[in-house]
Formats: sequence, structure tokens, C-alpha cells
Amino acid sequence: MKAIKTIKKSVTGLGIGLAFVLAGCSAQGSDDVVIYTNADEEAQSAMENALDAAGYEGEYILQSQGTSELGGKLLAEGEQIEADVVTMSSYFLESAQEQHAMFKDLTFETNALEEYPRYYTPVLGNTGAIFVNTEVLKENGLEVPETIADLAKPEYKGLVSIPNIDDSSTAWLMVQAVISEYGEEGASQILQDLIANAGPHLESSGSGPISKVQAGEVAAGFGLRHQAVAAKESGAPIDFVDPIEGNFSLNEAVAVVNKDDDEKSEKAMEMVEVITKDAREELLTYYPVALYEGETVDDAHKPAHSMTFDQPLNVELLKQHQEIFNSAK
Repeated sequence: MKAIKTIKKSVTGLGIGLAFVLAGCSAQGSDDVVIYTNADEEAQSAMENALDAAGYEGEYILQSQGTSELGGKLLAEGEQIEADVVTMSSYFLESAQEQHAMFKDLTFETNALEEYPRYYTPVLGNTGAIFVNTEVLKENGLEVPETIADLAKPEYKGLVSIPNIDDSSTAWLMVQAVISEYGEEGASQILQDLIANAGPHLESSGSGPISKVQAGEVAAGFGLRHQAVAAKESGAPIDFVDPIEGNFSLNEAVAVVNKDDDEKSEKAMEMVEVITKDAREELLTYYPVALYEGETVDDAHKPAHSMTFDQPLNVELLKQHQEIFNSAK
């Protein structure tokens, strides 16, 4: 519209014509369900495939945003957000609901394995673990680590990669584990040594550490367990370790924004049911965490030390843990 406003009087007629065209396009797309998501490309593809197969091709707009960006929109805009559907880290959905009461209760039975708030249901699950490059370990005379604390030992100086909690929720899985096991004071010291060991290998992406480990740039890292399992199964010299401090998990979930347009909200609810039920088969190939009745995963994808943090996960707790992490830098 800014471009139209700058058109000079000599081409006013053309400007008016363009305005009508744009208005027509807007009206034509007014029934499209807008989906905001923080999911990665594989998850987006699975959701799109399920929606298209169910007959919704061309009836939705999927917009990808970073976790921090989308989380900020949820907390700032509430139900005024443009999206009709949101797939997002569950702790952000819970904080947004607590602040704005912005999501509708789901109208279908989910058959989830665990109990969740009525206004969302999980889309996928991520679990944290240690992974190692067995060749680099051998080259440097290092023992396979059993704990996250092992990665903070002097012999891992420059040979470990971890995600930064300011940029990646994957790092929160690691921070929850060390705080649960060692308390905040003990965790602070471990994180200080661990961050120092990582040096330039403190990654802004949750997938950064596995990339560094696979490339042989470092001997060990912390990240998403399923990525290490897949790398090992592909024949790479990668192994995964379930740390004694625990395998903590985070879910990404889907919710319907409470809008005044009942017809559109009903359509959005139908799409959420499709994502929940029809996209899971493909999603399980990328994120092998069973979330619903009847789902199974290979034994290799079952963590040895599944743990849950002893406080509810929400944005405020994340901020507290970010402060602990950043004070250790």
C-alpha cells in the first residue's frame, strides 16, 4: 500500500486500478486459515502434506517464524494475532493462554498418552542427549562421557559443542538436566566450565552441535537425541549417550486462536484435527517420540533416563534459567 500512496497524480488512474486488484486478492484470500509455526522444515512439510491430502490445499497460509519471534507475538498480541492456528513450544502456549485466554478448547478427542490442557495438543516431541564422534574421542584419548558434567572437565576444552539458551530451546533441555541434578549453585559452576570448554562452539541453532560432531570439529556435544540416533544409523562414527542427569523433553503443540469468525474457527479446528491425526505418521519418522495411543518407536529411540522438571515449564521459568546460563558466560 505504501507503493500505491507514492504514485503521482499523473498516474492516479493506474493507482486506483492497482488498489482494486489488491483488494480483490485480499477478499479472495480472506477465508484462508493462517497458521503460524515455529516448526522446522520437516515438520512443516508433514503438516502441509496431511492438510493437502485431506482436501485443504490452497485454503491455508503457513507462515514460519522463530521461537522467540513467535513467542513475542503471542505474548504481545494475544487473540489479536493474525494467525487462526498456532503450532508452538507448549510452554509458550501455556504462558500466552494464562496472560490472554486466547485459545479455544479443542472440540475433538485427541487420545494423547498424557494429559494436556484442553486448548492444545502436542504435534511433536524433542528429547535431549549427549552425542559423540567416536573417532575424535579416540584421537584425543577421551573416555565416552556419561554425564553432562563430564563435558565440563578440562580434557574437553575446545572439543565440545552446545546450543545457546538465548537462541535455542534445545539448550533448555540441558539446563533443566543440570539444575535438576546439581541445584542452581552446582549447575552454575558446571555451566561456567562447559561454556568455557565450548568456546567458539556455542551454537545459535539446536542442530549446530550435531553438525560440529559429525564434521569432526569437536568430540562431543549436546542436542536432540533423535538426530544422533539417525546419524549413527546412517553409518557415521556417531554414538549417543543418555546422560545420568536425565533426558528432558519439550513438546511443540497446536492450538486454535479464539476469533469472532465462527465459520473460520470451525475450519481451523478441523485442520488442527487433521494435523494431529494425519500428520503423525510422517512426523514420527523425523521426531520418534510416541505422543498418542497406538504409536510405537524403535527401542533405539527410547531414552534411558526420561525426566520431567519439578516445576511447570513456562516463559518465566525459561527466563530464570536463561539468567543462570548467561551469568555463567
